[in-house]
Amino acid sequence: MMDGSSRNAPKPGHDIRGVPVSYAHPDALEGLERALEMSLAFRGDAVGEIDRVLAEHPDFLMGWLFKAGWLTQAMETRIYGEMVAALAEAEKRAGMANERERLHMAAVRAWVRGDFFGAVQEWEKALVLHPRDLLALELVHLTDVLLGDVAGQRDAVARVFTLWDEGVPGYEFVLGFYSFGLEENRDFALAEEMGRQALCIRPDNPYAVHAVSHVMEMNGRQAGGIRFMREHEARWGSSNFANHLWWHTALFHLDIEEAERVMAIYDAHLNSEGKAGDRYEELDAAALLWRLNLCGVDVGARWRHLADKWEPAAQDTLYAFNDVHAMMAFAADDRQAAQTALLTANERYVESASDANVAMSREIGMPFCLAIRDFQKGAYGACVDRLLPVRYMTHRLGGSFAQRDVIGWTLLESALRAKRFDLALGLANERAMLKPTSAQNWRAVARAFRGLGDRGRADRAEAKADSLIAG
Repeated sequence: MMDGSSRNAPKPGHDIRGVPVSYAHPDALEGLERALEMSLAFRGDAVGEIDRVLAEHPDFLMGWLFKAGWLTQAMETRIYGEMVAALAEAEKRAGMANERERLHMAAVRAWVRGDFFGAVQEWEKALVLHPRDLLALELVHLTDVLLGDVAGQRDAVARVFTLWDEGVPGYEFVLGFYSFGLEENRDFALAEEMGRQALCIRPDNPYAVHAVSHVMEMNGRQAGGIRFMREHEARWGSSNFANHLWWHTALFHLDIEEAERVMAIYDAHLNSEGKAGDRYEELDAAALLWRLNLCGVDVGARWRHLADKWEPAAQDTLYAFNDVHAMMAFAADDRQAAQTALLTANERYVESASDANVAMSREIGMPFCLAIRDFQKGAYGACVDRLLPVRYMTHRLGGSFAQRDVIGWTLLESALRAKRFDLALGLANERAMLKPTSAQNWRAVARAFRGLGDRGRADRAEAKADSLIAG
């Protein structure tokens, strides 16, 4: 756990991990550590904390760079101006910057230009020089998640991992990052070991809980996953990451056909009606309701409120991952004008812009948005035709395997409803082999066999699903 003990007392001009800082006032450095820990632990208001520090120490360059860097992760238009303003304050003080700070400044400059991959490269340069630059490591890892750089999520941590140990403040967060990167690269055993080690050091580390929950989701350990999340809920339930962890808990229940429990989780934890909320909460809400939609569950009026929350962002074109979740809400609530506004804005955007999100939008975002519209209109064959060519490119949308699975699931359900049962059987078999403990997957296998007229195999697949539920 990060602390200010004498064993970790910083050298003059350095933080508690020995990383150089140009503005070395002890109060400013302590304030930055508090803000950094808030961001890493998803607790408190990291931006509010650093704002208080900067009010007392306006020349604290690394404070401005922390604020600008952390705000890059919001991926929301309403945050953009605050991020640019923080960068401008940092640039006013560029003359006092050391090499590490110049690299952080260059990273945020690249981000503002829309060059997200260029930003990662600048933060990675800082890590090469200073492997214990925890802010740079955090921003590289989280950005790699946003961009769908699966190998980068693991390897950015691997490059510096041997230079960290339990004696270095923040090691538990490095373990959490490494755990998630390993999981996304399907090294499940080591990922779980790293995640549980992180939780031994800091039991209230929600990102480590998140990494272990991903392992259990991909392994199809539904009962164990539900138990794990409930056992740790008292610690992660009060974090800023709680809504996403409730989403993961709901996925375990959905996999074993407990739709009522999924709805209860949604209503208690993901429904942001009456709350200011943020885009991440709306992402999880849309993602869960769409999965229920694929299962044929009537969610009542829940889409209406969620579509209201998304509609102001219909023409943002800032991040394709946001756009597809907005489209789910607009299509499910039959908001034709909002669908048209989103699609038209994106069509103009991909024709004229040159930032990193353009490729994400063109290759995956737009095809999936159109497929969502097709699905909701009942044009299931058209939905299949849009998604089938891009099914192995979906990492370019960003997010995790668990999040992007909604694309493959939409494709499978569309193939079944379009009566393309040969294709549906192949897709369902693929999912069942990847996660044989999922009753949903075996139900899909049964539906495909039944569509092909093979009653015997359909009955056996249904029996497999029933046995999983009974077990």
